[in-house]
Amino acid sequence: MHSTESAPAAALRLVGLTKNFGANRVLKGVDLELVPGTVTALLGANGAGKSTLIKILAGVHQQTAGELLLGTEPVDFDTPMSAARAGVRTVHQRIDDAIVPGLSVAENLLFEEIALKEVRSIASLRSLLPRAREIAATLDLEWDDAFLRQDVHELGIADCQMLLLARALSTTPQVLILDEPTSTLSQNEAERLFALVTKLRDRGVAILYVSHRLSEINALADRLAVLRDGRIVNAQQLPFDLQAAVRSMLGEGVLADAAELEELHGGETVLSVRGHRVFPESAPIDIDIAAGEVTGIIGLIGAGKTELAETVFGARKLTSGEMSLGDRPFAPKSPKAAISHGVYLVPEDRAAQGMLPGWSVMRTLSLPFLSDFVRGGILAPGKERTSGAAAIDRFSVVTTGPEQSVDALSGGNQQKVMVARWMQRAPRLLLLDEPFRGVDIGARRVISQRAREQAADGSAVVMICSDVDEVREMADRIVVMVEGRITLDARAADISNEQIIQSMTEVA
Repeated sequence: MHSTESAPAAALRLVGLTKNFGANRVLKGVDLELVPGTVTALLGANGAGKSTLIKILAGVHQQTAGELLLGTEPVDFDTPMSAARAGVRTVHQRIDDAIVPGLSVAENLLFEEIALKEVRSIASLRSLLPRAREIAATLDLEWDDAFLRQDVHELGIADCQMLLLARALSTTPQVLILDEPTSTLSQNEAERLFALVTKLRDRGVAILYVSHRLSEINALADRLAVLRDGRIVNAQQLPFDLQAAVRSMLGEGVLADAAELEELHGGETVLSVRGHRVFPESAPIDIDIAAGEVTGIIGLIGAGKTELAETVFGARKLTSGEMSLGDRPFAPKSPKAAISHGVYLVPEDRAAQGMLPGWSVMRTLSLPFLSDFVRGGILAPGKERTSGAAAIDRFSVVTTGPEQSVDALSGGNQQKVMVARWMQRAPRLLLLDEPFRGVDIGARRVISQRAREQAADGSAVVMICSDVDEVREMADRIVVMVEGRITLDARAADISNEQIIQSMTEVA
């Protein structure tokens, strides 16, 4: 256990920090100290103001009132580069905020050095590769030159997260802010990150660690602060009272609703997959998905979970085997074809795959089903607004109304919108890929309850994830995948966490 005795003066101190967006006051006087050699965990429900606070520290926004003190000197970070120059580095939860598509992996790794003119403006990509390898080695990333030369747009979400972490650590910062850093990482990658955080703390870096995963906070943090409604409402040092922290974050009412969910048992088979090879080199799999229950498909990154879901949804071509929906052959050539059959997918990366920048909440909700809101060939905004308001209410989305831009919502509320979108109609098969990514405990509970209600009403629901606790929270049946193979298929009530983990690491 790490100690915080005789802690040095704060590396970064927040004094009475407030932030207004028009008439809306998001931060209402935040006081917080980030101390060298200390990991401070920040907890808060979606909409509590965490993202706004992080963006002020990163130089994206400027505070309306209050002070930032770097050591003992007042500072104002008017740009992200000014924060970086001062030694304050941030890895944001929304990867697309920091990745530059069209540039190579190497150029993205060196982006800040290029912007600071520490690299010659006419430098060739070849000349950047040695420094890019150095930065990648910070996280023991064995990325060869071919990988570094490719367009960053070709990377998966986990590789993008590792890229941003490596870039932030290319020089040892005074203050490091990590916003949900493990939300896209495999267990091995997360453990590598934990070791690095520990090493940086021991070197004297002040770390702000934002996470909803209480096990991570308990293992890594020295201090804990809870942000609620724009204020710090609970501050602790080791040993933590995590139940008190969650109560102060969400309120007693949410915890009171945490009773065990009644197990659902499926009925008729909705989807049948036979002889399908998820990867060209993997063994063929057979799987049936039943109506009236939640099937959890779990595995590490690269297990083939997303690939299977995208094939069912028509985003990938069925290259082997066969599928049937009900008693009819099913091989959708596009997502549009799958949607027409009642097969819906909430994608893994909501920002890149599910949202259009600048669109309102109600338009984001109605996008797949615009024909439902057309009268005489003309879109009926009143009907669209009414449907949007009903979805907002059902999922407890924190928003100013259906017309608010979806970009302005917190990550958890955006995710609730993504799930609510596909429950406006009763799906025949609902695929949820990492539905709890970057959302707090309260939002997780809302999403889980609504999905289980949908299953109880007769839909087949599939939850895809890589976290054992998350799949336990929602699934009636658990299927484990490893490298495109199914290594376990059992009722959730009949297996232990140890059996699931063992099956997730089974070697062919």
